[in-house]
Amino acid sequence: MYEDEQIADEELTADELTDLAFGMFTIFAEQHLEACGMRLFEIVESGEDILEKITALCEAFSLECPLLAEPLSMFGTPADILSFYRFGEAVLPTKTTHSYWIQQSKPGTPADACGSEQAGKWLIFLPSSDIDEAWIKVRNATVAGELGIGAKVSTFRDNEDSRDDKKVIYVFTADWADEADVMRVREKLKELGFVDRIGYKRNLDTYAGEYREKGKRVTYYSV
Repeated sequence: MYEDEQIADEELTADELTDLAFGMFTIFAEQHLEACGMRLFEIVESGEDILEKITALCEAFSLECPLLAEPLSMFGTPADILSFYRFGEAVLPTKTTHSYWIQQSKPGTPADACGSEQAGKWLIFLPSSDIDEAWIKVRNATVAGELGIGAKVSTFRDNEDSRDDKKVIYVFTADWADEADVMRVREKLKELGFVDRIGYKRNLDTYAGEYREKGKRVTYYSV
């Protein structure tokens, strides 16, 4: 969770702060729901009424991170926030416009595992029209423990850093040097329908600022 001091030091516009508050609340809510054996996307897809839970989580979030309480309120009441989730915000890439990414961890995986320098990820680039269906496959397989330690997908939030209209899914594994596990995940992705050649990038290369350029290879594996 963001510390209030860190938020105060950020130079954010009002809209950016509001979106940050919504994104941080979503992470907060997902962590608490999963601790109770529930997942936000499953609740949304099932139509279960969780207004009481969302209301309690809004109150808890405001106490834990008071500088984000007012920006979060710009989304309205807890019922309004729940309606955003019902519409697909933070659930489907094409319906998500307040966060750049949707993330899903394998159950029992530490929250920071996908960010470890030892970790890496398979990169799946897809047309926007295919991204919801693809994300659902990857998300469900991640929750079932069939892939790696986590996954995330780019959303429809406007991003000036985007180079084209394609979206990307990252499928993380814990250790880029564990080739057997990396390739096991690749085979499972093929079973899910991702049969075209894709690349695997180590986090340590991402942190070193290695990005795609013409004639430059930045992926460690390519299968």
